[in-house]
Amino acid sequence: MPRKLFLHALLFLAVVSFASGQSVRHFIFHYAFTVRDVPAGKRARIWFPAAHSDDYQEVRVVAAKGDLPLKKTREARFGNELYYAESSKAKGGDLRFEVTYDVVRREHVTLGSQRPRLENASLQPKERNEFLGPDKLVPVTGLPAQLAAHTTAGETTELGKARAIYDYVFANMRYDKTGSGWGRGDVLYACDAKKGNCTDFHSLFISMARSQGIPARFEIGFPLPEDKTAGDIAGYHCWAEFFDLKNGWIPVDISEAWKHPEKKDYFFGAHDANRIQLSLGRDLKLNPAQQGDALNYFVYPYVEVDAKQYPNVKLEFSFADVPTRAAGIQ
Repeated sequence: MPRKLFLHALLFLAVVSFASGQSVRHFIFHYAFTVRDVPAGKRARIWFPAAHSDDYQEVRVVAAKGDLPLKKTREARFGNELYYAESSKAKGGDLRFEVTYDVVRREHVTLGSQRPRLENASLQPKERNEFLGPDKLVPVTGLPAQLAAHTTAGETTELGKARAIYDYVFANMRYDKTGSGWGRGDVLYACDAKKGNCTDFHSLFISMARSQGIPARFEIGFPLPEDKTAGDIAGYHCWAEFFDLKNGWIPVDISEAWKHPEKKDYFFGAHDANRIQLSLGRDLKLNPAQQGDALNYFVYPYVEVDAKQYPNVKLEFSFADVPTRAAGIQ
């Protein structure tokens, strides 16, 4: 994005945020990784997600570099942007890649805000079917559907059903990354273990919502610590949205609510500004297509060497807040 246009975007966000009372966070985000010990002479292929601008984040690429030329592409199913690099005969050794972003993230608040309700919110049939159907690890029938039917009994609106499901997941799941099985967004695991990370919390919510005819979608990126202005980021964070005819897409973040129970009501209808989104959806076929299976979700680099997944990748993610001046402009 040209510098002048980006400054106009910052000014727009500052004005909108001031008028709505919603918070904004301006930061530099570094997405870097090293593919280690690539065998010489083998074909190496690397994909990784690209952050993009949308209604709640303005993204400018400051620099994008790598030991192989980077090509920007887009996957077809959800429109996620990504970087791709390949070598038909790798020289051997390490391959390093890094993208630096300048990001302005705006709080996303629907319920309880001053934003007027939508009287005719709608989804195109293709989009509605996409976000009502199952994913590989997210069934919409069987046990989660039975739980949803019991949980939403007596509720007559989509909003009421979604809140009942949100409350069920909040009350019955535990944020716990011990043992094995967590982190895959496997709904049947979540139903059985009743613990996991954000992936498991939101997969269960999405599964139960879809089984009740409520479109719901999975979003993933990285968290920014609220109490720090710079530092490394250990891993990803994910969240969800569901669709309501009077409010459009409504954000939820149940794992953050579990960690901060005083914000339980806030996170039903809001995402704070302490995050950056990279991709949407599950079961992703990349562009160009990978040899392996569709990706469960796409936030970390995916690498293939000699047509097989190559896991020897060192990850490095970090951020630094940009000091704000008057009117929120840097």
